[in-house]
Amino acid sequence: MSSAVSRPAPKSTSAVSQVTLAQSIRCVGVGLHSGERVCLVLNPAPAGHGIVFRRSDAPHAPLIAARYDNVVDTRLSTVVANPSAPDLRVATIEHLMAALHANSIDNLLIDVDGPEIPVLDGSAAEFDFLLQCAGRQIQQAPSQHIEILRRIRVESENGAYAELRPARRGLVLAMSITFQSEAIGQQNFAMPLTTDRFRHEVANCRTFVERRDIEMLQKAGLARGGSLDNAIVVDGDCILNRAGLRRPNEFVRHKLLDAVGDLYLAGHRFQAGFMGHKSGHGLNNRLLHAVFADKANWRLVTETQNPVRLRVAA
Repeated sequence: MSSAVSRPAPKSTSAVSQVTLAQSIRCVGVGLHSGERVCLVLNPAPAGHGIVFRRSDAPHAPLIAARYDNVVDTRLSTVVANPSAPDLRVATIEHLMAALHANSIDNLLIDVDGPEIPVLDGSAAEFDFLLQCAGRQIQQAPSQHIEILRRIRVESENGAYAELRPARRGLVLAMSITFQSEAIGQQNFAMPLTTDRFRHEVANCRTFVERRDIEMLQKAGLARGGSLDNAIVVDGDCILNRAGLRRPNEFVRHKLLDAVGDLYLAGHRFQAGFMGHKSGHGLNNRLLHAVFADKANWRLVTETQNPVRLRVAA
């Protein structure tokens, strides 16, 4: 006579599939630095396509893959261009890239009819909302991630650093910042990157600027589209936005959001731990260059579902 008992079955794993959007979706906004009106369209793309930008205002321009080695500028935003047409750029991609990273979107063709992604509210929340509205399309191809095999670190002269180190699963991020403005001061924040954690803890955290820097930025031709509607403005110990902050430590959370976007320029998600101190777009990009400078630093791994345990009859 047999009886049912609980016994661990052999571990069963299955590959995680690549994902694109179920349909195209668009929005219109203003570029943070250019001040120009921009139309953005997110289009589904086939498996293996990756995240790619297309300047729809220049029909014959080459496509721009969202990759670390296509980054041409990191002053206050991450800017990409195809090496064959370096003057046709797409700037301020980091908030959109962060939303794509957190939502595990592997393949997308992004049309933009100007030199910059619209800033919207200065965070990634509205991009995240667009992705939810468009829906997900599972594709018939396995997804892969980059497993970091040893510690890689880059530093700058002001004490800032960014590093990646081995981890057992997923991507965990930790960020710390130090500013002289009393309203910011010293802050730190850490979290594993999951869709829910990103959406509820950092997605709506906005970019920020110190008031004394605004005139300098505008003289340099930057921040022409900036306002209290899309950025936090700090003046010493004061927040000039009438509604104040959206989150405790919103400043460091936004810096972590930026890192989520910049790291997705690796072309795949990471299995790693990321640590940054005063790290910005330039240092994040240097870190990716350091990773891929030596094949011993990393390997590409097919993503699998978590093993499950089944009940079997004896």
